[in-house]
Amino acid sequence: MARLNTRDEILAAAARQFANVGYKGASLHDIAVEVGCSKATLLYHFAGKDAILAALVEPPARELAALDERLSAMSAGQARDAAIEGFVDLVLAYRREIALIYHDLPHLFHQPAFADVKPLTDRLVAALARGTDPSAQLAAKVVLAGTAAVVLDPECATDPDLRATLIGVARRALNTS
Repeated sequence: MARLNTRDEILAAAARQFANVGYKGASLHDIAVEVGCSKATLLYHFAGKDAILAALVEPPARELAALDERLSAMSAGQARDAAIEGFVDLVLAYRREIALIYHDLPHLFHQPAFADVKPLTDRLVAALARGTDPSAQLAAKVVLAGTAAVVLDPECATDPDLRATLIGVARRALNTS
């Protein structure tokens, strides 16, 4: 049987390592061992752990940027509803990536791969909060963190109504209809 794409195997193993022991706790050696390749082979495909992280978070970061673009053209009321639905869709589509981001978020915002993600997240919070009111912004951050936490719960993974439930909870938490 032919071996899968080594680059993809490295990304899958790295995602598992990052989710299990965190970004800081994962080593290139452990990732290479899990893949069954040498560290040199791993470094042939990626310049280092930061490059692996960048490759893992690129798809959801691209989706977050697209959501930000859509929100920028909307009124505050439209933006809030679109932000709720867009974020729920994003976390449901990228559960694995959200898991690794969620566990190391404070540290990861200082990584080069996340340089553009923090401002996008800040604008998403502003859209959910409809401005800069500190209480509304705190509620928006709780909704984002809670949504991410729920999609990581294996018991929720099979809930056919999860998307609708998450959207409803976010709307109630942010006092929307």
